[in-house]
Amino acid sequence: MIEITVQNAAIEYLKDLGYQHREGNSLNRDLKKVVLEEELRNFLVSTYPDVPATAINEAMASFTRHSGMDLDHRNRDFHRKLTQGISVSWKDKNGKELAKHLYPINYHEPEKNQFICSDEVKVIGKNSRRADLVIFINGLPLIVFEFKNMFDAEVGVDNAHLQIGHYLQDIPQLFDFNAITILSDGMQTLHGMYNSSLKWFAPWKSLRGDDIKQETELQLETLLNGLFPKATLLNYIQNFIFHEDHNGKIIKKGAKYHQYWGIQKAVESAVENLKPQGDGRLGVIWHTQGSGKSISMAILTGILRQMPEMKNPTIVIQVDRSDLDQQLYENFVLAKDLVGDVQHADTTEELRNLLHSDGGGVIFTTIEKFRLKDLEAGKETRHPLLSERYNLIIMADEAHRTQYGFHDGGFAQNIRRALPNASFIGFTGTPVDGKDADTQMVFGPTLHSYDIEQAVKDGATVPIYYEPKMVPLNIKAAYSAQLDEIEDDEDNPSNAVWAAIEDAAGAQSRVEKVAGDILEHFLARTATLEGKAMVVCMSRRNCVKMYDALTALDGCPEIAVIMTGNISKDPPEWNKHIRTKDAMESVKKRFRNPKDPLKMVIVRDMWLTGFDAPIIHTMYVDKIMKGHNLMQAIARVNRVFEDKPSGLVVDFIGISGYLAEATKKYTSGGGKGKPAVDIELAVNLCFEQLETVKELMGDFTMEEIDQMDDREKLRWSKKVINDLLQTDPITDNFLREERKLSELVSMTSSDKRIWEIQDDVAIIQKIRKTIRKIKFPPGPQREKNERIKDLISKSLESQEIVDLAKMYDLDKIDISIIDDRFQATVKEKGDENVKIELLRRIINDELRVRMPKNIKKARRLRDELEKVLSNYHKNSLDSIAAIKHLLDIADEFQQDDIRTKQLGLTEDELAFYDLLSANEKILNKAGPIQDLVHKVVDSVKKNLQLDWTKKENARAAIRLAVKKELRGKVPFSELDNLLKEVIEQAEGQYRDWPVEA
Repeated sequence: MIEITVQNAAIEYLKDLGYQHREGNSLNRDLKKVVLEEELRNFLVSTYPDVPATAINEAMASFTRHSGMDLDHRNRDFHRKLTQGISVSWKDKNGKELAKHLYPINYHEPEKNQFICSDEVKVIGKNSRRADLVIFINGLPLIVFEFKNMFDAEVGVDNAHLQIGHYLQDIPQLFDFNAITILSDGMQTLHGMYNSSLKWFAPWKSLRGDDIKQETELQLETLLNGLFPKATLLNYIQNFIFHEDHNGKIIKKGAKYHQYWGIQKAVESAVENLKPQGDGRLGVIWHTQGSGKSISMAILTGILRQMPEMKNPTIVIQVDRSDLDQQLYENFVLAKDLVGDVQHADTTEELRNLLHSDGGGVIFTTIEKFRLKDLEAGKETRHPLLSERYNLIIMADEAHRTQYGFHDGGFAQNIRRALPNASFIGFTGTPVDGKDADTQMVFGPTLHSYDIEQAVKDGATVPIYYEPKMVPLNIKAAYSAQLDEIEDDEDNPSNAVWAAIEDAAGAQSRVEKVAGDILEHFLARTATLEGKAMVVCMSRRNCVKMYDALTALDGCPEIAVIMTGNISKDPPEWNKHIRTKDAMESVKKRFRNPKDPLKMVIVRDMWLTGFDAPIIHTMYVDKIMKGHNLMQAIARVNRVFEDKPSGLVVDFIGISGYLAEATKKYTSGGGKGKPAVDIELAVNLCFEQLETVKELMGDFTMEEIDQMDDREKLRWSKKVINDLLQTDPITDNFLREERKLSELVSMTSSDKRIWEIQDDVAIIQKIRKTIRKIKFPPGPQREKNERIKDLISKSLESQEIVDLAKMYDLDKIDISIIDDRFQATVKEKGDENVKIELLRRIINDELRVRMPKNIKKARRLRDELEKVLSNYHKNSLDSIAAIKHLLDIADEFQQDDIRTKQLGLTEDELAFYDLLSANEKILNKAGPIQDLVHKVVDSVKKNLQLDWTKKENARAAIRLAVKKELRGKVPFSELDNLLKEVIEQAEGQYRDWPVEA
């Protein structure tokens, strides 16, 4: 039940999939290099038998050496060659110039490639490191696995991710070639890119696309059987990984499982339904907002452009609004490695010219550019024919009926007339409801769904909570009734009902009231959760009014209004809110930057769709929104960002009914999960959870604590902590329930009712912090002063609970020496469970560090530790006796350190000294034993070499060197026995030479 158990399980799964297994030390390679050059050469020679050796050598050099000043640029260079191949040229015997395009992988015939999984692969770089498992395809190390022990409660995938970070520093050459990195502790298994933060690593939960595996314990099996079948893995490597260049900073991205399977279904549908073989309706991909829809569109575009049957197609990316167009266009430009060059049609004339062309490519446009033009002789009566090509695909973003009317002169009809043989595929973040018959008429049925519930479970998005803070509108009841009849796309000032609602919402007294509530709420929310907010208003006029009201208040952070302008109609005082295109881009960058002081934006339409700023955690709504417009808008707060637990929609105008209706449409479309959870429910859950946690602590009230003096507070806190540490199940239950409470408090902290319990929660969190420090103190590999972040940082002033860990002064303890002051503390009566837990953890850490240095002694002490703890837990040893035994073990560490200094030895030498001292009676020598110890250790070190314990000639050289030092000083009859003990200690102490982390 150790780390190797998980590693070996992975190897067995891979062997079942047809991978060869080779031990790392059996690979034929230079340890400073990472490519199996013989395997790569063999593949190239057998795949391209007509290519001469000189050209093969050129290809070998290209596939193993990459350009770029840093790792990320080299990885990008290699990935391009890996997926796009390289061209080599040579002259035949007649001097004729010949050329061939070579790939290092046969993507079309997976079985013609060599798949090797190799464990414990040693690489020598700045330091020597050993990768747990590497998959070589044709000798190229494309996948790296890092495992942690499933059965060790202290380590998980976060530790595996940290280890990858060390590898990047020490053996970067391995990651020049890396396509995918896998982190696993057996329970959790995540895939991602080597340079991504842990939040971007994700599980793989489907074997075929329609089946979802939720069980945590199946994650390793599901990932290997879902992603690692040979054909699937090669498809993923070739088509689903890309690099974005952000002004010289390279960001590598790869598809998640829902993107992979959704795109695969779209590709299969394209093969079956492309005109003229099919009807040209390729289907709809419904992936909820925030789950990477634009990346899916880019990947699909790249695959369609490479399909031989498409014969250099033209892909038209079509959206319904210019702000969406710009956002999606920028994403495609960043994904240039996948999609190639992208053209942008800024006018109807440009679009028509581009579509007249026979060449392939990617064209961006808005749907309104398929309008009928005004000509000198009057408006066109029907849209002209632009192209009769069959290899033309319209890919629509947000494919809903509002953009695809088939009435005469409607855009859907115009597109069909302009491009009669085109095929259509749609992407949407909201479901196609029962009324959307036109959508199915254009695009076909839904191919793949990924709903809110699944996205939240996978961590692809965060949940959204809903909080009503209605400020009533002063309008006639008739308007309210008529408002329900307005369709989603009728939110414009020319509508009388809409205009009345806008005026009522913009009443000065109401705006000032809403502004005050927004600022109070935002300041309370950001006191415990860093983030930014978006305010949505009915009109541009109301946006400006809200800005003026907010900025007039004390404590208001920096705010910007985001809107378009009309110089001929807008008042001059609006001028400061109107920006050029470049200025708007600057504001976007500022708002997305967590450190920038711009904390809030006020919008009407712009940025409500297609704009991603993960730092946004709150949306204040003072605008009527309905249907998928509402669903798209609230999704601005569902993006994943650092410690953000959820997004919050605060409703000032009354959208709850529309939200319920949108949810009804959502679930009728086949989706699961509510777009937003009622904040009232969360507040009630918070109070219930508080009572649950307080009950686990023996119950307390703030009034009781207020009346205690400091000594009573100390006694109370120590008793609570000691009780909670009685058994592991009690401790684990408390930590689990406390975490639920903290998450609920974080979600609801802007509600005034929660403010009343923050003192109680803060006390609970201090108790939790102390228990975690006792139960999981920082070990030798972690910073001793690491702090667990509290969601509520509010100090308790006079009610502050004494920090038990601070009382024990754990932060200042050098865990390599348990000092007398600490021993005196734990010898005092009381809190025995706490003391035993502290001592156990510290001794365990010491044993882990000291084990290789003195194997026999460490084994003896470990056995003693286990015996003491076993007897204590069986109640056959009382706590005072257990602590005494543990202190005796700890004292041996101290004595070893003292003896090392007194004897003039190094840490390395003490174990050999103990070994020779134990045999002092048989030694025939003059002078102190230390002199012989120095010589023996020196003779061992001089003969060490890489993997010496596995090489008999290396072991023999060390035996001979030690034997020379002992000959004449030990009777011949005893020499072999003593020599055997010396070599055993050397193997334990110097097995991994040179020293590895």
